Amino acid sequence: MKDEVTTTDSQARDDFVMLGYVDFDGLIRGKYVSASKFASIKEKGSVFCSVVLGWDSRDELFDNAYTGWFNGFPDDAVRMVPETRRTLPGDGRDFYLLEFTGDGRDLCPRNLAGRMVARAAEAGFTVRSGFEYEFFVFRESPRSAMEKGYRDLTPLSPTTGGYSVLRTVTNRDLFSGLMGLAHDLGTPLEAIHPEAGEGAMEFALAPSEGIEAADRAAIFKTFSKAWGQEHDLLLCYMAKPITGLPGCGGHYHLSLMRDGAPAFWSEEAPDNLSQTARHFIGGQQKYMPELLALISPTINAFTRLAPGFWAPTGATWGFDNRTCSLRVVGDAAKSLRVEHRPAAADANPYLVQAAALASGLAGIEEGIEPTEPTRDNAYEADMPEALKFPSSLAEAAARLRGSRMARDWFGSRFVDQFATSREAEQAACRAAVSDWELHRYFEMI
Repeated sequence: MKDEVTTTDSQARDDFVMLGYVDFDGLIRGKYVSASKFASIKEKGSVFCSVVLGWDSRDELFDNAYTGWFNGFPDDAVRMVPETRRTLPGDGRDFYLLEFTGDGRDLCPRNLAGRMVARAAEAGFTVRSGFEYEFFVFRESPRSAMEKGYRDLTPLSPTTGGYSVLRTVTNRDLFSGLMGLAHDLGTPLEAIHPEAGEGAMEFALAPSEGIEAADRAAIFKTFSKAWGQEHDLLLCYMAKPITGLPGCGGHYHLSLMRDGAPAFWSEEAPDNLSQTARHFIGGQQKYMPELLALISPTINAFTRLAPGFWAPTGATWGFDNRTCSLRVVGDAAKSLRVEHRPAAADANPYLVQAAALASGLAGIEEGIEPTEPTRDNAYEADMPEALKFPSSLAEAAARLRGSRMARDWFGSRFVDQFATSREAEQAACRAAVSDWELHRYFEMI
């Protein structure tokens, strides 16, 4: 075009700004606004359509008490979060996250996570944490995958190659591109490598303090998918897209600091695990089954939680044990942390952070002791019934709805709204005819 404007990564465009809100399903929904509109938003705040807190991931309204036809889908007050500023890859314009401050404040995932970080601070703790994600890469576009019925897709690599340097080198454009993207977005990576499975990958985001970890996760997941599509690749964070292969975790590594020192470490305690750490683990363990809908929020996520597929099946814990839900890892004060492993890659990172942090802080407040650590195969452990996971999203939503702990920490408005959203997801699935049903019953029954 004659008037085309080119930019470099270091040149921020100030004509338009993109604003985005992270909904229940972790989708960033937003829009470009002009520079003059953005100046007004910075000064006075703004509004956003309330429907984004009543939609599912496919823009279907679920029945709820906050927004809908009954009140005309009103706008609700939001604020631009200045510390989330990023430069968008490609066009060089600024990007900021939004957060609800009006009637939807109690329902806003980022606001919820922020409240849990604030409660940690009130208890004298600084939160240090980071996310790592497993995902699959296909040589497809969204349209080609849909036209194939999401079957017989072409993976990035024809065979498995966990940690393969060959895979890394021969796909250097992918790895270099994602590393560069993470740098440009201010979401630095600690590591990235091929995982087990055709086209399977994993990356770990560098740890950070407070809510920044969830901000980084939400931003990088979204823009990595956009980067992939621009390079004729489809990055899939679905919890389990391929039958027979392990699914995709969204593991969350978490530690607490007190007065600048690691709160989980004790020179005198067995295994160097402080009483604070033990009670934190005890709370996470006790309340994990009640909060599972927050961290495994889709129908598909429950196909991942199966023995032998690198995902836990109950609220177990152990030292450097990947069969457990809570993996205590790190051999020094600075590195000791709890890896929260049940969360799926398709979970909203703010809700994962909120669930992991609130349950641990509740454990500290209540002085909850964990079980004995599992030192062998947790899939074969004889665990109490209360520590077993719900077997479906419907059961998990019911457990969340009935959780006194969730209502005390998150508020009843949030619990009811989110549980309703998961029940609607289950109802939509129940009404659909699956490929499995057709294959099993169509001819022979």
